[in-house]
Formats: sequence, structure tokens, C-alpha cells
Amino acid sequence: MPRRPLSISLRLTIWFGIILLAGWFLFGAAMWFTLKHTLTGERRQTLDRRLDRLQELLHRDAMQSPEDRYSDFHDFASATGNGLMEVFKTNGELYWPSPSSAAKSFPWPHVEQTSDEKFVHVTANGQPYWLMSRPYRIGATDVVLVAAAPESGNRLLLDRFWNGLVTSAPLLLIVAMAGGYWISRRALSPVDRITATARSIGIRNLSERLPVTSSSDELQRLTETCNDMLERLEHAVRRLKQFTADASHELRGPLSLTRLIAEVALRSPEVDATSRASFLEIAEESTRAANLLEELLELARADAEPLDISLEPVDLNLLVEEVCTMGRKLAAERGVAVQFVDTPREPTVVLGHAPSLRRMLWILVDNAIKYTPTAGDVRVTMHRKQQNAIVQVVDTGIGIAAADLPRVFDRFYRADPSRAEVEGVGLGLSIAKWIADRHRAEIHVESLEGKGSTFTLCFSTAPAAL
Repeated sequence: MPRRPLSISLRLTIWFGIILLAGWFLFGAAMWFTLKHTLTGERRQTLDRRLDRLQELLHRDAMQSPEDRYSDFHDFASATGNGLMEVFKTNGELYWPSPSSAAKSFPWPHVEQTSDEKFVHVTANGQPYWLMSRPYRIGATDVVLVAAAPESGNRLLLDRFWNGLVTSAPLLLIVAMAGGYWISRRALSPVDRITATARSIGIRNLSERLPVTSSSDELQRLTETCNDMLERLEHAVRRLKQFTADASHELRGPLSLTRLIAEVALRSPEVDATSRASFLEIAEESTRAANLLEELLELARADAEPLDISLEPVDLNLLVEEVCTMGRKLAAERGVAVQFVDTPREPTVVLGHAPSLRRMLWILVDNAIKYTPTAGDVRVTMHRKQQNAIVQVVDTGIGIAAADLPRVFDRFYRADPSRAEVEGVGLGLSIAKWIADRHRAEIHVESLEGKGSTFTLCFSTAPAAL
């Protein structure tokens, strides 16, 4: 089963959701990196200020004894950063003992005397830390001041930020897609109206036009362009219909005259056998051409104007029986049996135009007789199903190929060469289809090549239809 294509509104909504989601995560990633950079910068500033204060402390205590200076260092370290602070010699040895147990157990990396301070990331006991080292001189001794601060608080803040971003994404996506779908449906609602109107426009109502919105956008320009195209098509079709009607009408006179002259010549006893055969062929061809013109005129009138006939209750049983009686005379000449099976056994009343319905039924029965070989059968059945009257014309003829079935009601369509041997030009079923449409009846065909065909007519007998 083929999948139903997605509507433009739904596709726009899906693409809008995908783009929004991608943009949301790109924005979130950018904000996450910005936040991380900001927090890292703040941590660096904290360590930098801490080392500045340590320098001030060491400079202020330069004239005091080593014990007093270490005591001040111990107090300062304990008051800031859990005591994660040390003073190293350039060879890596401690200049003073560790000021706290945390500093003593901290795995300080080896520091070297450099001219620049360093800010590095280290891991201690499975936890991330930022560490800053700065060269300094105490009296005549070169030392390195180091301080560390945990990064777990920053990590926790970053994790919460990212979790909030991911958690809010589905809700944001649902709200945005719902809003996008509503907006797209509202924006494309004129397309639905244009589509509905375009589907209703056919060969008989080309004068209708698509609704134009005063939006001054692409839809308005498209609608105006389509209306211009419909106007050109209407003009061209009107001229074609007029030409067909005029040509058919003008040819009726010469054809009638030709047939009359041939018939008069056939009555003359002085005409020899060869001329008589020629005049007889001329009369037959003139008759066929006249019939073709009548069918063309009828179709031209059908295309030009709606069926201008009065519909009234008609007994379908009587019409079918009458057509079958006419068909038996033609079928007898071809050795074909015609049978009418009337299941209801009571009047079946439909709303219609009796001459048109009679012609439609005759086209179906006549076709069945023509395409059924000698000793074949044509069976016309009629029955009711709920509030419908169903007429079927079943033959045991040559049938119709499956590839030809969709086109049997097209004008001038003839199927395979074997069917082309039968007299006709391919307009009968087109006229039958037109009459059925005018009576709001359904007509369809089922056929098996070499087995026969079944044409089915379905009329409504509901009180509302009458």
C-alpha cells in the first residue's frame, strides 16, 4: 500500500521543529562554553587575587622573624581556599611547612622557577582543580607561590545548565511545532480553497475562477496567473466547441443530399450492376457519416450547455424491456440471443428523461450484440439493492483487455484491432457516460478478454432523488 504523502503544513512543521531543535542545541552549546569560560576566568581571578594578597602579606612581614611570617602565612592560608596554598623553593622543596592538612595531602605538581605565572588544570584524588603558580623573591631567596581551588562547583553548575537545556528541549519543541503548524495551516488555508475550486472546474464550467486573496504575496500572484490561464483555456475551448458544432451542422446538408442522390439513382432501372453497387456503398457511407455528425452535434451541445431537459419519474422496467425487444430484432440477424431478467417484477421508478435513458440503454445493448459472436448470449438483468436500481448488460463476447478498460468511455477510443472490425467510431460509450452523469447514475464496466463484458448502471430510487 503506497504511503500517503505528507502535507506541506506538516512538512514545514517538521522542518521548523528540526531547525529549531538544532538551533536550540547550538545556542545551548554556545552558552555552555561561554559559561564555562566565564567560570574559569572567575576562578583564575580568585587565585590571582589570592596570590596578590599573599605577596602583600610576605612583603609586609619581610622584617619579621621566620616563625612570625610562617604563622601569618598559616593563618592566611587557613582563611582562604581550605588552606590549599604552598610556598616552594625553586628546587621543589617546601620553603615553609604546609599551612594545613589539606595542603599537606594535596599532590602538588613539580613547579619550576619561571618568569611567568601559570594557570593549569590538575586532578587530585579524582577531583578537578585549578592551580596557579607565580615566581616571587623573599629577601635573597627565589620561591614559587602556588594556590589551588576546586572546580567541582563549576562542574555542578555546568551540569545543571546542560540538564536544564536538554530537559526543556522537548517541551519547547512541542510548543514551537504546535505553533508552527497552526501558523502554516493559517498561511496555507487559501491553498485549500484554491484546490477545492480548481477541482470543481471542468470542461463545462470553465467560466469559474479561483478565489483571489488580497495578500500581495506569492499566492495572490499564483492565483491570478491561474485565472489568466483559465480565461485563455475557456476562450480556446469555446472556439473549438463552436467550430465542432458549426462544422457538424454545415456538413449535414451535403451528406443528406449525397445520400438522397444515391438513393434516387438506386431506384432507376437503367443503372447497371457496377454503378448500383457504387451508389449503394455511397448511401451506406453517407448514412454512417450522418450518424457520426449527429453524435458529434450531441456531444458538442453537451459540452456547450448543461442538459436542458425536464426530468420526470420514469418506469425503468418498461424502458429496459423496450430496448431488449428492439435488440432481439438486431440480434436475430447475427444469431445472438437476448434475454431480459426482471428481478423486481414491479415498477422501478427513477427520475430521468425517457428518450435519453432509452438511448443510453440501447447503446449498451447494441454494443453487446455487436461484440458477441454467433450463438452467443446477451443477458440484461435488473434488480434492486437497498434504494438503488441496478441494470446490468452481460455478454459472452470478445471482451476488453485490462489495459483498455480505463479508457472505454473516452471519445473516439477504439480498443484492439478485433474490436475495430465492428462498425462504429468510438462515441457511443462516451454518450452513454454523459447521459449517466446527467442523471447522476453510476456506470462502470468489468470484462475478461475472450470471456465477455458486464456493463453496470446504478440509479437512485430514494424518495429524495424523486
